[in-house]
Amino acid sequence: MKITSSAVSLNVDDVAASSGFLTRHFGFREEMAAPGFASLTRDDAGMNVVFLRRGLPTLPADQRDDHASGLILAFVVDDLEGELARLRSEGVTITMPLTEEEWGERAFQVRDPNGVIVQLVDWNAAR
Repeated sequence: MKITSSAVSLNVDDVAASSGFLTRHFGFREEMAAPGFASLTRDDAGMNVVFLRRGLPTLPADQRDDHASGLILAFVVDDLEGELARLRSEGVTITMPLTEEEWGERAFQVRDPNGVIVQLVDWNAAR
């Protein structure tokens, strides 16, 4: 098997709201879109983020009404404090403050309009 690309697909109620949030605040761009569907990319992300409208009939019946919950969409960044300041200045609510774990991970979280958790992370903390 050879993997040629990767994506994470998330079921949400309002595809445009989640797509707009990642586009506006995280520099993604729509690569493909149709009613109930958007595939977002960034040259440096290493994967696409796909939003699917809940209830979409093309989804298997046992997945149609699932919501993107219980997961964290995490992005490792170079300047965590700079990103935190930028997002605050853009009016994004920080839902988990900047924390530092004993293993060296530092992170903070925001939520998109559909409740999808987006976490920015770095591994630069003193060990």
